[in-house]
Amino acid sequence: MPTTGKLNGTLRDFIERQPMFFVATAGTDTRVNVSPKGMDSLRIVDDNRIIWLNVTGSGNETAAHLREVNRMTLMFCAFEGSALILRVYGQCKTIHPRDDDWDRLSPMFPDLAGSRQIFDLTIDLVQTSCGSGVPFMDFVKQRGPDELLPFYDNLGPEGVDAYWRRKNATSIDGKQTGIDPAE
Repeated sequence: MPTTGKLNGTLRDFIERQPMFFVATAGTDTRVNVSPKGMDSLRIVDDNRIIWLNVTGSGNETAAHLREVNRMTLMFCAFEGSALILRVYGQCKTIHPRDDDWDRLSPMFPDLAGSRQIFDLTIDLVQTSCGSGVPFMDFVKQRGPDELLPFYDNLGPEGVDAYWRRKNATSIDGKQTGIDPAE
């Protein structure tokens, strides 16, 4: 399995062609969480840094885990073309809409209803593997624009904030997520 400490042009191109990726995190004494992500939510800042926009969902495990252990793994799989799995490991910080960096980084993404955090990953290891066990799959379309985003758009900012307090303030393991500024 080839490894390196940063991305290169070939790997950047591969990432930019993928319609989805997976994020994995764990706290010190929590379950490991793996989540699929899609939409237009990931940006490669440079060969050593990736940021991605996290839209509100039913849980907020990643944010809770990063409060305890700031490590993250992103995984990209080739579902078409040549087989490849790419894992990007690194240290990550959470940026909320109330944080200073939000105004600088959020314009890099489309304005998506329910945007709740930006995760800023500094890469310390990049690993590729063959990916021959990954099936060929046809990409039809993203679900978010038709299903997820209208839900949060209809809630409005106050409704999204109430949803965060009700559904996103603690993880499944009872850890605080940082979504509430009073935490």
